[in-house]
Amino acid sequence: MAKEAKTNAMRFLEKNKIPYTEQMYECDEFVDGITTANALGQPLDMTFKTLVARGKTGNYYCFLIPVDKELDLKKAAKSVGEKSVELLHVKDLTAVTGYVRGGCTPIGMKKQFMTVVHSSAESLDEFYISGGRIGLQIKLSPRALVAAIRGVFSDILL
Repeated sequence: MAKEAKTNAMRFLEKNKIPYTEQMYECDEFVDGITTANALGQPLDMTFKTLVARGKTGNYYCFLIPVDKELDLKKAAKSVGEKSVELLHVKDLTAVTGYVRGGCTPIGMKKQFMTVVHSSAESLDEFYISGGRIGLQIKLSPRALVAAIRGVFSDILL
């Protein structure tokens, strides 16, 4: 069986010499992150989902949090210097990011948005994020990712 084509996220990581491993899973449509983590045997606290929000200023932001947790919109806004942020509606996701729901990742988007990763990832050697399409997860160093995309770590959970 031929190897799947590389995603923009994978090309970005290779260009920036950031080591990663891929994990594929069978899936034809969106499933939540908890289902994905369980299917792959990944710990929930090491499996992160990407949420995209728009600030009061009109700027877009990415927030990475563990799949079994909820984003605190007030803390998220404060972490990016906004008065408030609201999550992007699913119907707008592809137009803004170039990714579909369930395949959204903070790397390789149409435009690199300010990204905040929950502070729990800072102490992890590696974590799992979407690889840029449904059915693909990438395992990599959170610190390497944050450095490459000029993101930050912050407490953004409820």
